[in-house]
Amino acid sequence: MLRVSRFGLVFAITSAMCFGFSGPLAKALIGAGISPMQAVWIRLGGAALALLALTVATNPRALVVPRPRRRFMIAYSLVGFAAVQAFYYGTVARLPVGIAVLLEYLSPVLVVAWVRLIRQVRLPGSAVLGAVLAVIGLACVVQVWHGFRIDAPGLLLGLGTAACAAVYFLLSQDAGEGVHPLGSLTWGTLGATLILIPLAHPWHLPWHVLTGALRVGAWALPAPLAVSWLILVATVAAYATSIAALRRLTAAVGATVASLEVITSAAIAWALLGETLGPAQLAGGAIVLAGALLAQRAVARPVAAISADEHTMAEAHTVHVGATGTQ
Repeated sequence: MLRVSRFGLVFAITSAMCFGFSGPLAKALIGAGISPMQAVWIRLGGAALALLALTVATNPRALVVPRPRRRFMIAYSLVGFAAVQAFYYGTVARLPVGIAVLLEYLSPVLVVAWVRLIRQVRLPGSAVLGAVLAVIGLACVVQVWHGFRIDAPGLLLGLGTAACAAVYFLLSQDAGEGVHPLGSLTWGTLGATLILIPLAHPWHLPWHVLTGALRVGAWALPAPLAVSWLILVATVAAYATSIAALRRLTAAVGATVASLEVITSAAIAWALLGETLGPAQLAGGAIVLAGALLAQRAVARPVAAISADEHTMAEAHTVHVGATGTQ
Protein backbone atom coordinates (compact mmCIF):
# COMPACT_ATOMS: atom_id res chain seq x y z
CA MET A 1 0.00 0.00 0.00
CA LEU A 2 1.27 3.45 -0.87
CA ARG A 3 1.03 5.86 2.05
CA VAL A 4 1.35 9.62 2.02
CA SER A 5 4.25 10.88 4.11
CA ARG A 6 3.19 13.53 6.60
CA PHE A 7 6.71 14.91 6.68
CA GLY A 8 6.65 15.04 2.90
CA LEU A 9 3.49 17.14 2.99
CA VAL A 10 4.98 19.49 5.59
CA PHE A 11 8.12 19.94 3.51
CA ALA A 12 6.08 20.51 0.34
CA ILE A 13 3.86 23.15 1.95
CA THR A 14 6.86 24.90 3.52
CA SER A 15 8.63 24.91 0.18
CA ALA A 16 5.56 26.38 -1.53
CA MET A 17 5.42 29.18 1.03
CA CYS A 18 9.11 29.98 0.60
CA PHE A 19 8.94 29.93 -3.19
CA GLY A 20 5.95 32.28 -3.01
CA PHE A 21 8.28 35.21 -2.36
CA SER A 22 10.23 34.68 -5.57
CA GLY A 23 7.85 36.40 -7.99
CA PRO A 24 7.19 39.62 -6.05
CA LEU A 25 10.85 40.09 -5.16
CA ALA A 26 11.86 39.40 -8.76
CA LYS A 27 9.39 42.07 -9.89
CA ALA A 28 11.01 44.51 -7.48
CA LEU A 29 14.53 43.82 -8.76
CA ILE A 30 13.48 44.01 -12.40
CA GLY A 31 11.53 47.20 -11.76
CA ALA A 32 14.63 48.75 -10.21
CA GLY A 33 16.58 48.34 -13.44
CA ILE A 34 18.09 44.85 -13.09
CA SER A 35 17.48 42.59 -16.08
CA PRO A 36 15.65 39.27 -15.58
CA MET A 37 18.85 37.32 -16.30
CA GLN A 38 20.80 39.40 -13.80
CA ALA A 39 18.09 38.87 -11.17
CA VAL A 40 18.34 35.11 -11.72
CA TRP A 41 22.13 35.28 -11.53
CA ILE A 42 22.04 37.22 -8.25
CA ARG A 43 19.59 34.77 -6.74
CA LEU A 44 21.39 31.59 -7.78
CA GLY A 45 24.86 33.00 -7.20
CA GLY A 46 24.01 34.09 -3.67
CA ALA A 47 22.38 30.74 -2.95
CA ALA A 48 25.41 28.88 -4.34
CA LEU A 49 27.78 30.77 -2.04
CA ALA A 50 25.57 30.19 1.00
CA LEU A 51 25.15 26.49 0.24
CA LEU A 52 28.85 26.01 -0.49
CA ALA A 53 29.80 27.58 2.85
CA LEU A 54 27.21 25.47 4.66
CA THR A 55 28.27 22.25 2.98
CA VAL A 56 31.99 22.81 3.56
CA ALA A 57 31.33 23.59 7.21
CA THR A 58 28.95 20.72 7.95
CA ASN A 59 29.53 17.92 5.45
CA PRO A 60 32.30 18.48 2.88
CA ARG A 61 32.01 14.88 1.65
CA ALA A 62 28.59 15.80 0.26
CA LEU A 63 30.38 17.69 -2.50
CA VAL A 64 31.89 14.49 -3.89
CA VAL A 65 30.19 13.57 -7.16
CA PRO A 66 31.02 10.11 -8.58
CA ARG A 67 32.26 10.19 -12.15
CA PRO A 68 29.16 8.39 -13.55
CA ARG A 69 26.93 11.09 -12.03
CA ARG A 70 28.76 14.15 -13.37
CA ARG A 71 26.81 14.34 -16.61
CA PHE A 72 23.63 14.16 -14.56
CA MET A 73 24.77 17.07 -12.41
CA ILE A 74 25.46 19.16 -15.51
CA ALA A 75 21.94 18.47 -16.81
CA TYR A 76 20.52 19.11 -13.35
CA SER A 77 22.22 22.52 -13.23
CA LEU A 78 21.38 23.44 -16.81
CA VAL A 79 17.70 22.47 -16.83
CA GLY A 80 16.57 22.31 -13.21
CA PHE A 81 18.13 25.58 -12.14
CA ALA A 82 19.43 27.76 -14.97
CA ALA A 83 16.70 27.13 -17.56
CA VAL A 84 13.74 27.07 -15.18
CA GLN A 85 14.82 30.25 -13.42
CA ALA A 86 15.70 32.09 -16.63
CA PHE A 87 12.38 31.23 -18.28
CA TYR A 88 10.38 32.06 -15.16
CA TYR A 89 12.00 35.43 -14.52
CA GLY A 90 11.66 36.24 -18.21
CA THR A 91 7.95 35.47 -17.89
CA VAL A 92 7.57 37.57 -14.73
CA ALA A 93 9.16 40.52 -16.54
CA ARG A 94 6.39 40.41 -19.18
CA LEU A 95 3.33 38.99 -17.40
CA PRO A 96 1.62 39.34 -14.01
CA VAL A 97 3.12 37.07 -11.36
CA GLY A 98 -0.10 35.07 -11.06
CA ILE A 99 -0.22 34.27 -14.75
CA ALA A 100 3.48 33.36 -14.75
CA VAL A 101 2.94 30.93 -11.87
CA LEU A 102 -0.11 29.39 -13.54
CA LEU A 103 1.86 28.73 -16.72
CA GLU A 104 4.65 27.14 -14.68
CA TYR A 105 2.15 24.92 -12.92
CA LEU A 106 1.19 23.25 -16.14
CA SER A 107 4.29 21.17 -15.37
CA PRO A 108 2.51 18.74 -12.98
CA VAL A 109 0.18 17.83 -15.82
CA LEU A 110 3.20 17.13 -18.02
CA VAL A 111 4.74 14.99 -15.26
CA VAL A 112 1.60 12.91 -14.76
CA ALA A 113 1.28 12.50 -18.54
CA TRP A 114 4.91 11.34 -18.74
CA VAL A 115 4.46 8.82 -15.93
CA ARG A 116 1.28 7.42 -17.46
CA LEU A 117 2.00 7.55 -21.19
CA ILE A 118 5.77 7.13 -21.45
CA ARG A 119 6.64 5.09 -18.37
CA GLN A 120 3.39 3.13 -18.56
CA VAL A 121 2.72 3.40 -14.82
CA ARG A 122 -0.97 2.91 -14.09
CA LEU A 123 -2.05 5.77 -11.85
CA PRO A 124 -5.47 5.76 -10.16
CA GLY A 125 -8.01 7.75 -12.13
CA SER A 126 -8.79 9.85 -9.06
CA ALA A 127 -5.13 10.92 -8.88
CA VAL A 128 -5.34 12.26 -12.42
CA LEU A 129 -8.66 13.90 -11.59
CA GLY A 130 -7.04 15.56 -8.58
CA ALA A 131 -4.31 17.00 -10.77
CA VAL A 132 -6.91 18.28 -13.25
CA LEU A 133 -8.92 19.87 -10.45
CA ALA A 134 -5.77 21.55 -9.20
CA VAL A 135 -5.15 23.11 -12.59
CA ILE A 136 -8.77 24.31 -12.76
CA GLY A 137 -8.41 25.78 -9.29
CA LEU A 138 -5.23 27.52 -10.29
CA ALA A 139 -7.00 29.07 -13.25
CA CYS A 140 -9.56 30.51 -10.84
CA VAL A 141 -6.93 31.73 -8.41
CA VAL A 142 -5.14 33.76 -11.05
CA GLN A 143 -8.38 34.62 -12.93
CA VAL A 144 -7.13 33.62 -16.36
CA TRP A 145 -10.20 35.08 -18.03
CA HIS A 146 -8.66 38.49 -17.32
CA GLY A 147 -5.14 37.52 -18.28
CA PHE A 148 -5.16 36.32 -21.86
CA ARG A 149 -4.43 39.79 -23.15
CA ILE A 150 -0.75 38.96 -22.98
CA ASP A 151 2.09 39.14 -25.43
CA ALA A 152 3.24 36.06 -27.31
CA PRO A 153 6.86 36.10 -26.01
CA GLY A 154 5.61 36.08 -22.42
CA LEU A 155 3.31 33.14 -23.15
CA LEU A 156 6.10 31.19 -24.84
CA LEU A 157 8.47 31.89 -21.94
CA GLY A 158 5.82 30.64 -19.52
CA LEU A 159 5.32 27.43 -21.47
CA GLY A 160 9.09 27.01 -21.56
CA THR A 161 9.12 27.31 -17.77
CA ALA A 162 6.54 24.53 -17.49
CA ALA A 163 8.48 22.21 -19.77
CA CYS A 164 11.77 22.80 -17.95
CA ALA A 165 10.10 22.37 -14.56
CA ALA A 166 8.69 19.01 -15.68
CA VAL A 167 12.18 17.89 -16.74
CA TYR A 168 13.50 19.07 -13.37
CA PHE A 169 11.00 16.85 -11.58
CA LEU A 170 11.99 13.88 -13.69
CA LEU A 171 15.68 14.52 -13.04
CA SER A 172 15.00 14.93 -9.32
CA GLN A 173 13.92 11.30 -9.14
CA ASP A 174 17.56 10.31 -9.62
CA ALA A 175 19.11 13.08 -7.53
CA GLY A 176 19.72 10.73 -4.59
CA GLU A 177 21.62 8.08 -6.53
CA GLY A 178 25.25 8.53 -5.58
CA VAL A 179 24.98 12.23 -4.79
CA HIS A 180 24.19 13.71 -1.38
CA PRO A 181 21.06 15.94 -1.49
CA LEU A 182 22.99 18.89 -0.08
CA GLY A 183 25.74 18.31 -2.62
CA SER A 184 23.28 18.12 -5.52
CA LEU A 185 21.68 21.38 -4.45
CA THR A 186 25.04 23.10 -4.02
CA TRP A 187 26.43 21.95 -7.37
CA GLY A 188 23.10 22.65 -9.06
CA THR A 189 23.04 26.31 -8.03
CA LEU A 190 26.77 26.77 -8.54
CA GLY A 191 26.68 25.21 -11.99
CA ALA A 192 23.67 27.31 -12.98
CA THR A 193 25.46 30.46 -11.82
CA LEU A 194 28.41 29.69 -14.07
CA ILE A 195 26.17 28.72 -17.00
CA LEU A 196 24.27 32.01 -16.81
CA ILE A 197 27.32 34.30 -16.74
CA PRO A 198 27.39 34.85 -20.55
CA LEU A 199 23.67 35.69 -20.50
CA ALA A 200 23.52 37.74 -17.29
CA HIS A 201 26.51 39.99 -18.05
CA PRO A 202 27.24 40.59 -14.35
CA TRP A 203 29.98 43.05 -15.32
CA HIS A 204 27.17 45.40 -16.43
CA LEU A 205 25.07 44.84 -13.31
CA PRO A 206 23.94 48.10 -11.61
CA TRP A 207 25.34 47.19 -8.21
CA HIS A 208 24.14 50.46 -6.64
CA VAL A 209 20.58 49.12 -6.83
CA LEU A 210 21.52 46.44 -4.30
CA THR A 211 22.68 48.95 -1.69
CA GLY A 212 19.75 51.35 -1.57
CA ALA A 213 16.01 51.00 -1.05
CA LEU A 214 13.98 48.60 -3.15
CA ARG A 215 10.39 49.42 -4.03
CA VAL A 216 8.14 46.38 -3.49
CA GLY A 217 4.66 47.61 -4.27
CA ALA A 218 3.87 50.33 -1.75
CA TRP A 219 6.74 49.22 0.48
CA ALA A 220 10.27 50.57 0.46
CA LEU A 221 12.54 47.82 1.74
CA PRO A 222 16.31 47.91 2.23
CA ALA A 223 17.70 46.20 -0.85
CA PRO A 224 20.18 44.05 1.16
CA LEU A 225 17.27 42.72 3.25
CA ALA A 226 15.11 41.97 0.20
CA VAL A 227 17.97 40.28 -1.67
CA SER A 228 18.97 38.26 1.40
CA TRP A 229 15.39 37.07 1.79
CA LEU A 230 15.26 36.14 -1.89
CA ILE A 231 18.48 34.13 -1.55
CA LEU A 232 18.11 32.50 1.86
CA VAL A 233 14.35 31.96 2.11
CA ALA A 234 12.98 31.94 -1.45
CA THR A 235 15.91 29.90 -2.75
CA VAL A 236 18.00 28.01 -0.18
CA ALA A 237 15.19 27.12 2.22
CA ALA A 238 12.70 26.64 -0.62
CA TYR A 239 14.90 24.23 -2.58
CA ALA A 240 16.04 22.36 0.54
CA THR A 241 12.48 21.64 1.65
CA SER A 242 11.53 20.85 -1.94
CA ILE A 243 14.21 18.16 -2.19
CA ALA A 244 13.11 16.76 1.17
CA ALA A 245 9.56 16.54 -0.18
CA LEU A 246 10.73 15.00 -3.46
CA ARG A 247 12.02 11.98 -1.54
CA ARG A 248 8.75 11.34 0.27
CA LEU A 249 5.86 12.06 -2.11
CA THR A 250 4.64 10.42 -5.28
CA ALA A 251 4.07 12.37 -8.47
CA ALA A 252 0.30 12.73 -8.06
CA VAL A 253 0.46 13.94 -4.46
CA GLY A 254 3.55 16.09 -4.79
CA ALA A 255 2.52 17.79 -8.00
CA THR A 256 -0.90 18.63 -6.59
CA VAL A 257 0.29 19.83 -3.19
CA ALA A 258 2.93 21.87 -4.99
CA SER A 259 0.16 23.91 -6.57
CA LEU A 260 -0.45 25.48 -3.15
CA GLU A 261 2.45 27.73 -4.14
CA VAL A 262 0.03 29.73 -6.25
CA ILE A 263 -2.09 30.44 -3.18
CA THR A 264 0.94 31.53 -1.18
CA SER A 265 2.14 33.64 -4.10
CA ALA A 266 -1.26 35.35 -4.26
CA ALA A 267 -1.23 36.00 -0.52
CA ILE A 268 2.32 37.39 -0.61
CA ALA A 269 1.50 39.49 -3.67
CA TRP A 270 -1.47 40.89 -1.74
CA ALA A 271 0.73 41.73 1.26
CA LEU A 272 3.66 43.18 -0.67
CA LEU A 273 2.17 44.40 -3.94
CA GLY A 274 -1.37 45.25 -2.84
CA GLU A 275 -3.06 42.64 -5.03
CA THR A 276 -6.40 41.54 -3.61
CA LEU A 277 -8.12 38.17 -3.63
CA GLY A 278 -11.63 38.10 -5.06
CA PRO A 279 -14.39 35.51 -4.53
CA ALA A 280 -13.34 33.55 -7.62
CA GLN A 281 -9.76 33.35 -6.37
CA LEU A 282 -10.87 32.11 -2.95
CA ALA A 283 -13.06 29.51 -4.65
CA GLY A 284 -10.09 28.48 -6.78
CA GLY A 285 -8.01 27.98 -3.66
CA ALA A 286 -10.66 25.65 -2.27
CA ILE A 287 -10.64 23.66 -5.53
CA VAL A 288 -6.86 23.35 -5.35
CA LEU A 289 -7.09 21.99 -1.80
CA ALA A 290 -9.83 19.56 -2.86
CA GLY A 291 -7.67 18.32 -5.72
CA ALA A 292 -4.73 17.81 -3.36
CA LEU A 293 -6.87 15.83 -0.91
CA LEU A 294 -8.31 13.69 -3.70
CA ALA A 295 -4.87 12.82 -5.04
CA GLN A 296 -3.57 12.00 -1.55
CA ARG A 297 -6.46 9.62 -0.82
CA ALA A 298 -6.08 8.00 -4.24
CA VAL A 299 -2.44 7.03 -3.82
CA ALA A 300 -3.02 5.93 -0.23
CA ARG A 301 -5.23 3.08 -1.45
CA PRO A 302 -3.89 -0.18 -2.84
CA VAL A 303 -3.52 -0.15 -6.60
CA ALA A 304 -5.19 -3.46 -7.29
CA ALA A 305 -4.67 -3.31 -11.03
CA ILE A 306 -0.89 -3.56 -10.66
CA SER A 307 0.65 -6.93 -9.89
CA ALA A 308 3.29 -7.35 -7.22
CA ASP A 309 6.15 -7.07 -9.72
CA GLU A 310 4.56 -4.15 -11.50
CA HIS A 311 3.94 -2.47 -8.17
CA THR A 312 7.62 -2.70 -7.31
CA MET A 313 8.49 -1.28 -10.71
CA ALA A 314 5.98 1.54 -10.24
CA GLU A 315 7.54 2.48 -6.91
CA ALA A 316 10.98 2.48 -8.51
CA HIS A 317 9.95 4.57 -11.50
CA THR A 318 7.23 6.88 -10.20
CA VAL A 319 8.52 10.42 -10.19
CA HIS A 320 8.73 11.94 -6.73
CA VAL A 321 7.59 15.50 -7.07
CA GLY A 322 7.53 17.78 -4.08
CA ALA A 323 6.89 21.47 -4.10
CA THR A 324 7.51 22.71 -7.57
CA GLY A 325 10.76 23.88 -6.26
CA THR A 326 11.50 25.69 -9.41
CA GLN A 327 10.69 29.30 -8.94
